Amino acid sequence: EPGTMDAVRAGPFGQLFRPDNFVFGQSGAGNNWAKGHYTEGAELVDQVLDVVRREAEGCDCLQGFQITHSLGGGTGAGMGTLLISKIREEFPDRMMATFSVVPSPKVSDTVVEPYNATLSVHQLVENSDETFCIDNEALYDICMRTLKLSNPSYGDLNHLVSAVMSGVTTCLRFPGQLNSDLRKLAVNMVPFPRLHFFMVGFAPLTSRGAYSFRAVTVP
Repeated sequence: EPGTMDAVRAGPFGQLFRPDNFVFGQSGAGNNWAKGHYTEGAELVDQVLDVVRREAEGCDCLQGFQITHSLGGGTGAGMGTLLISKIREEFPDRMMATFSVVPSPKVSDTVVEPYNATLSVHQLVENSDETFCIDNEALYDICMRTLKLSNPSYGDLNHLVSAVMSGVTTCLRFPGQLNSDLRKLAVNMVPFPRLHFFMVGFAPLTSRGAYSFRAVTVP
């Protein structure tokens, strides 16, 4: 939606994105998986693929793709899985890693989240090589119990997700021996091709009030 894109553009990280890489329609998918996958999303997916192609052509050695999306809505789940299948058609030999926010009955925005998630997982089983499952309920639980936030904002939840993503991709961004690229990560973690859904863990997590007790230096 244009409003969402404007908010990203005007936000603190808006300058990180190339302006011509923003692709949006005039309306969202309304938490409807079929709308995102077959109607609204299908109209936009060719434009998105053009942007993906342009970025891929600028790479010297393309390893693969990382997609962040939720499985409970219409756009992330419906259009997200459509985009994954289209990228898979066009780049069959490249890795596809997804960071997928999985809905939970306790922390639910809409009643159709289970349907959207079920339809998405059916697609991810076939078209993704590595799926890092991020549990929405666990995010809220960590914010409340460990970080001592009585009313967590989306910013707090996103901070947790970004910390996990940073940890998972550290081996890709810095020199090292183990899991040093997307393919090696899959070789070490995936026993069977369809069994590629990972649970992520992260430590240490410290509440804002306890920072003064935590040493971040190495003696």
